[in-house]
Amino acid sequence: MSELTTVARPYAKAAFDYAVEQNAIENWLAMLVFAAEVSKNETIKQLIEGSSSKDDVTKVFIGVCEEQLDQYGQNLIKVMAENNRLSLLPDVAALFSELKNEYEKTVEVAVTSAIELSSKQKDDLVQSLEKRLAKKVKLNCRVDESIIGGLFIKAGDTVIDSTVRGKLDRLATSLQS
Repeated sequence: MSELTTVARPYAKAAFDYAVEQNAIENWLAMLVFAAEVSKNETIKQLIEGSSSKDDVTKVFIGVCEEQLDQYGQNLIKVMAENNRLSLLPDVAALFSELKNEYEKTVEVAVTSAIELSSKQKDDLVQSLEKRLAKKVKLNCRVDESIIGGLFIKAGDTVIDSTVRGKLDRLATSLQS
């Protein structure tokens, strides 16, 4: 997977740099996400991986995307098709999103709790995390009753496990040592 990311990075970086220059980051993200979803379609995937000519693949792909891609988005698709890289579109979209978050100094934080968090709890958590991470925080909350209580927070490489389940697991590990 890391090899695919390495190959996808220059496409994402070039698209992002152009999007910043044109003040069209949201538009480019939408185009890349749409094109990535198209590339995941089984029929399109077979076409991309098949022995069709690059021109045929490009025409079909752009035809499917139609108005969802502007002329510059279509140019990116043409370049990626010429280099047999259309299958990397999901990776390009993910990397573009990461570049966008870095540029805007935002971070998506996954929060897992045993019960649904109230609006006040979410607001307090956002304020606390923004102070700690020095970035604007966007919460993605979910409920998992198996953690018993507390929160499991993941923001990029940072993990905060204050769940009862996590504490019990750490206690069990230390008792076995």
